[in-house]
Amino acid sequence: MPPLVRPVRPTDTLTRDALAVLQPGFTGTTAPDWLLRRLGEGLTTVGLFGRNVANPRQLAALTGRLRREREDVLVAVDEEGGDVTRLEVRGGSSFPGNHALGAVDDPALTRAVARELGRRLAECGITLNWAPSADVNSNPDNPVIGVRSFGADPHLVARHTAAYVEGLQSAGVAACTKHFPGHGDTAVDSHLDLPRITADLATLQERELVPFRAAVAAGTRAVMSAHILLPALDGDRPATLSPAALHGLLRAPATEGGLGFDGLIVTDGMEMQAISATYGIERGSVLALAAGADAICVGGGLADEDIVLRLRDALVAAVHDGELPEERLADAAARVRALARWTRAAGQGAAGEGAAPAPGIGLTAARRALRRTAGGPPYAPLTGAAYVAAFTPLANIAVGDETPWGVAAELARLLPGTDTGTYSADAAATAGIPALVEGLLTAAAGRRIVAVVRDVHRHPWMADALAALLAARPGTAVVEMGVPQAPPRGALHLATHGAARVCGQAAAEALTGRL
Repeated sequence: MPPLVRPVRPTDTLTRDALAVLQPGFTGTTAPDWLLRRLGEGLTTVGLFGRNVANPRQLAALTGRLRREREDVLVAVDEEGGDVTRLEVRGGSSFPGNHALGAVDDPALTRAVARELGRRLAECGITLNWAPSADVNSNPDNPVIGVRSFGADPHLVARHTAAYVEGLQSAGVAACTKHFPGHGDTAVDSHLDLPRITADLATLQERELVPFRAAVAAGTRAVMSAHILLPALDGDRPATLSPAALHGLLRAPATEGGLGFDGLIVTDGMEMQAISATYGIERGSVLALAAGADAICVGGGLADEDIVLRLRDALVAAVHDGELPEERLADAAARVRALARWTRAAGQGAAGEGAAPAPGIGLTAARRALRRTAGGPPYAPLTGAAYVAAFTPLANIAVGDETPWGVAAELARLLPGTDTGTYSADAAATAGIPALVEGLLTAAAGRRIVAVVRDVHRHPWMADALAALLAARPGTAVVEMGVPQAPPRGALHLATHGAARVCGQAAAEALTGRL
């Protein structure tokens, strides 16, 4: 006789707790009926992505509708600024990212940028930001962190992580510091596979964990786990699913070598291949809760009612089967609700402070982050229409390919008639470097050339194409909008430390002598 299966009832405390720990997304720019209904049944968090955002007025109306259904709803978004933006996904961010702020190394500036970013989020009704990235960029070949990191020095990253947390939370928006215990020393993107970090525990304590300790000391309300395998902590399970990483390291008191964090632990996106391809989303979510996570982030790819019901039912079944202690699920749900109460109170307090908006702070920071190196023939500022050659790598999944980047739009605004051409690895492989550069020179038609690259040190085809172009046109200016790891080249070399819209604007000003 088959075992009796207890039906899932929306009014059950257990079911409400299972819904409370989920952080799902949805499609469209208005809240679907199923989402509103689940908010009434216990769902406490809604995650927003670029697909949900048209403009600030629409976003405020959307979050207002969610709040009418549940007054203390947590509305979360992945808004790092810089390359990773959801609020300005189609135009590029008004704020430089972490790498630019780290290059300036002025914690007061970082705090001010984060506060203004938080103020704009709060204005739109967002209360939880899955940021900042506290990863130490210790591996220059990292395909997914790069300019999302403040830098390669753990102590620099620590002071800016703390400043970012303080600035963001002073605007009433909870920070979610990521990707614990540190995604900087990987050569694999966890969206695609399971990265493995072989550093020993002493190295982790002296490098990866330094910024997370600073974030905890600064009062970060949440920490996001990473889907990375660290044999020094757990040889079998990635950090998101590891009791040793979450309970034994992140929660453990400092006297026991832990970080003593008592806030909300959020998983990275569970549909990422590092988890879903090995464990499956349902099984992975059960293991994450059992390991000490409090909230399951899902919805970047799977964004419908079905995934919410599948995860809800999987958690309820795991409790019934004895795989997930009911007390652990209840504790996780209580932590989610506690953060919801905090954001409501903090938002009211921040609104009462009446902090003055600082609309130009992002451009100010981008200008300060710009680094110029002169080399080769003398460089005179551009005064007429130019040709921008954008050497474009495959889009980072965290960034996406919808957000524009580069200097062409800003340069064309300053110098009408400026054109741009895009050159990729596929084009280089198909045509060959000599033919690609010959076509580029033909398209430039005698105009001065600006070559735009992104992480040229990670892309041999890009380095070869740039070398061939500079051999043919030594007066070319080069703008590096990724991590400036390769030696500067060109008559003028500009390192923007990120590809946000304001970074492109600062570079265009420098190219034309306005900065």
